[in-house]
Amino acid sequence: MTKFRTRLTVIFIVMIGLSVTAAGLLAAKLQENTYIQAQKENMERELLLILSTYDWRQSGTDEELIALYDERIRYLKESANARITVMGADGRVLGDSDHDPRTMDNHLDREEVREAKEHGSGYSIRYSETLDRKMLYVAIAADGDPSKQPSGYIRMSRDLGVVESALRKLWMFLGGGLAILFLIAGVISYRVAHAMTRPLVKITRVAQQITHRNSQSRVPIARNDEIGQLGGAINTMADSLQMQVNRIQENESRLKSVLDNMPSGVMMADLSGKIVLTNRAVEEILGFLAEELLGTLYTEAKLPFELKQMIRECLESHDPIHDEMIVYFPEERILEANVSPMARSDEEWSGILIVLHNMTAVRRLERVRSEFVANVSHELKTPVAAVKGFAETLLSGAMNDVDTARSFLQIIYDESERLNRLIGDILELSKIESRRIPLQFSPVDMELFVEQTTHVIQAEAEKKGIRLEASVTPNLFLEADEDRLRQIMNNLLSNGINYTPEGGRVRIDVRPADMDEKSGSYDKVRITISDTGMGIPKKDLPRIFERFYRVDKARSRSSGGTGLGLSIVKHLVELHKGTITVDSESGIGTTFIIELPVLQDS
Repeated sequence: MTKFRTRLTVIFIVMIGLSVTAAGLLAAKLQENTYIQAQKENMERELLLILSTYDWRQSGTDEELIALYDERIRYLKESANARITVMGADGRVLGDSDHDPRTMDNHLDREEVREAKEHGSGYSIRYSETLDRKMLYVAIAADGDPSKQPSGYIRMSRDLGVVESALRKLWMFLGGGLAILFLIAGVISYRVAHAMTRPLVKITRVAQQITHRNSQSRVPIARNDEIGQLGGAINTMADSLQMQVNRIQENESRLKSVLDNMPSGVMMADLSGKIVLTNRAVEEILGFLAEELLGTLYTEAKLPFELKQMIRECLESHDPIHDEMIVYFPEERILEANVSPMARSDEEWSGILIVLHNMTAVRRLERVRSEFVANVSHELKTPVAAVKGFAETLLSGAMNDVDTARSFLQIIYDESERLNRLIGDILELSKIESRRIPLQFSPVDMELFVEQTTHVIQAEAEKKGIRLEASVTPNLFLEADEDRLRQIMNNLLSNGINYTPEGGRVRIDVRPADMDEKSGSYDKVRITISDTGMGIPKKDLPRIFERFYRVDKARSRSSGGTGLGLSIVKHLVELHKGTITVDSESGIGTTFIIELPVLQDS
């Protein structure tokens, strides 16, 4: 409304200003024309008086006439205060009060002379190059009879500087008056515009307050004109709106309280697939804020692909759908999704309702319990069965054969050792997973560390004829728990040796990761352990860090592996705030890449 008031005030000021300016221009032009016309008439009378006083029709040579007229003209210039010029019938200048007539051009083609030749008198206004100023020229024929051929002309000219000075004064007066008038007009216009727009401002303010849910606001009605009737209509609308808002707020509060306190995620979409309602649990389950979901189509929203498919099928078939799905953001979760169509009382479809239950804890507990029982039972079954079988064989009489008994006892010993390692690894992994093992961080010289680690495992590699190579960047240090770091390296190097055929190679490289070439600084250290062994199939790569998972189960057991080594490695790397990845190709080899931060957070 302030802009409307401003526009109205500006319109008033502009209209007044244009009117006054136009009046000033007309007055100035009229003043100029009046002054010039008065000057023209006065100069013409003076010329007629000069003609009646002197006889200008003289004869003689040009030099004689110039000498005669020059004396008279100079005398008349002082009394008339104007420039006077005498010309012959052919336009030659015979005398001039301000300039030497011998050097002046022929004046027969001058406008005022042409008019005097035709009508007996003439005038013009132009810039005089001789006097370097704007002049008013008036000329009359010397004979005074326009019907006869004139015998000469006399011309008087005066400077228009007086007119221009008078006009400047007029413009200064008009400018000052216009400025004062603008100020007065601005004040009056603002007062008038304020009086006209003040009721509208009040109505607008009340309407805005009602828009912002302040239904208590009302318009004060002071008059019964059209604006007063508008204010009354606004008040009536506000009364009705307040009743409806109170009812809606009460229902909305109940619905919001129910939805926000539900442990299950609830979403609602209309027939076009636009999400129109979510609760707090949806944000926790899907990891997105309600603002990112509300008002967007389900196809454009950040929803799991399986959920989008279920919504699409329900919108197309109008049949309820129930299914489970796995989502991986913000973390891996198992969700039970129920997508049901909604109908109004008239059985017309109004949209769909999506209810999400987080079944992660339940399914994970079931899976962990089942896998633990199955894996432990399976892993313990083999050594127990071997010990039992060979013990029975010895008890059946084989112990009398010394060589056979020694062989069987060795097998029983090996299986019991394997059983002991398995139980030890299970306990170790349990401690690591529960984070009950405190890490003792200290600076580790990687060059010396790798040398000591490879020295310990060198004998195992030489037994199989495998080359053990190492390359470490000099003066490379890392903050880590040295014992746990050695456990990581031993597990990976042992795996490389166990799964690499004779004559193969196992290599360890330690380098800075993401080094800044300018400053030479780095934040991470990359440890790469590669071999030329049997490799890991692509389908098994995602699962090699799972407990008890083996790629080649027969070979793993024959090598004495428990199936927990890589799982322990992964958890130890994560305890060091690092990452581990694997790249492998069957028949070519496997590469493990570990990246650890140089400094650990305190």
